[in-house]
Amino acid sequence: MSAEPWQHRFVRANGIRIHYVEAGQGFPVVLLHGFPELWFSWRYQIPALAGAGLRAIAPDLRGYGQSEKPPRIEDYDIHHLVGDVVGLLDALGIERAALVGHDWGAIVMWMVAVMHPERVERVASLNVPYRGRPGFPPTARLREMVEAGAQQFNYVLVFQEPGRAEAIFAQDMAGRLRRLYEGVAGRPDFLSDEDFQVYLRAFQEGGLTGPLNYYRNVDRNWETTQHLHERQVTCPALLVMTDRDPVLRPEMAEGMERWVPRLRLETVRDCGHWTQQERPQEVNRLLLEFLGDLGRR
Repeated sequence: MSAEPWQHRFVRANGIRIHYVEAGQGFPVVLLHGFPELWFSWRYQIPALAGAGLRAIAPDLRGYGQSEKPPRIEDYDIHHLVGDVVGLLDALGIERAALVGHDWGAIVMWMVAVMHPERVERVASLNVPYRGRPGFPPTARLREMVEAGAQQFNYVLVFQEPGRAEAIFAQDMAGRLRRLYEGVAGRPDFLSDEDFQVYLRAFQEGGLTGPLNYYRNVDRNWETTQHLHERQVTCPALLVMTDRDPVLRPEMAEGMERWVPRLRLETVRDCGHWTQQERPQEVNRLLLEFLGDLGRR
């Protein structure tokens, strides 16, 4: 069996132990996964970035995989999550990096760019637009939308209730997890049985409370970021939307230039929510077009 094209490492950052995978040398690119995923979601991108002369770094986010899982809900607010990324850069001696994020990882990525612009060279988001800090509490607005018929957002309200989603998944972890992945995929066969087992083992061993706690902080995040209300993302940014994500629709990116002036917008066709896993070659092409010159520095 051939050796893996990356190395597993651990580092102490922002008060917790973080597991990450890295490959390559050169300008650092930090890859931030979403829910319910792992560093493994970037398995197709890591070798491509490393091969282009970049240093790919993909952590398990707080609460996931082999990274530490603090016990309190408030341990997963946006300030802790942003602090983890900045702490990881500090621990690795990195002054500035490019950040790539998907799903919750993209939310964290945008906020790092807003709160610590001096640490961020460029950002690339998969599926998640940035439209600034909302002018209203997020949960109240979500509840209004669900009551008005936008049932695709109801999962957030379920996830916010401590213990509720954990109990649902515990009834049939494999079946529930598989249905979650397939339900928002453009092509349900994107995940092989072998790859699915990587995720299943991680969540059977580590549970889902940490990952679900991200959703339980959305109002706290809003309340504690009032000072960022008019803050823009000033670095160059790539946003990749897809045409078959049932929740994060392409039209959600309309008008985003108000908040991200240096925006490049792309759409991947015949693709659902798990963009970098469903369409890895196209995502790699877009990322290398956007970041490739950093590998020549």
